[in-house]
Amino acid sequence: MIETISNINEVLSKAETIAIIGCSPSTHRTSNYAARFLQERGYRVIPVNPGPEEIYGEKCYDSLTHIQKDIQIDIVNIFRNSDYAADAVRDVAEWKKKTSQNPVIWTQLDVSSPEAEEIAEKNELPYVRNKCIMVEWDRYFK
Repeated sequence: MIETISNINEVLSKAETIAIIGCSPSTHRTSNYAARFLQERGYRVIPVNPGPEEIYGEKCYDSLTHIQKDIQIDIVNIFRNSDYAADAVRDVAEWKKKTSQNPVIWTQLDVSSPEAEEIAEKNELPYVRNKCIMVEWDRYFK
């Protein structure tokens, strides 16, 4: 698991593409604001949410597992209720098996769950627990 400030800084510094599970097309939702925030800072943001066709010029996928395997994903940011965190981490584990990629799982504030953390650990997925990606970005790069 990633726990130290220096590791989080490194993750944010090296990342180019961030998939956001639960990215909303509604501008009043925090996940939508985070997508725009990250895009404006140079990241490619891939929205994952069944329903919308695109958000901020990027194709929106029904699930992480539907993203083409040739797209390198560095961080999977989970913006879902903690009741669904374990399912989202299972999708990341499936993505890892499908693509041989090992993205960092990033759970927003109050999103992580013990089950999600256990699944991440079992699948050797790096994990950031309950941290706002925008706050952490500002902490290191502002």
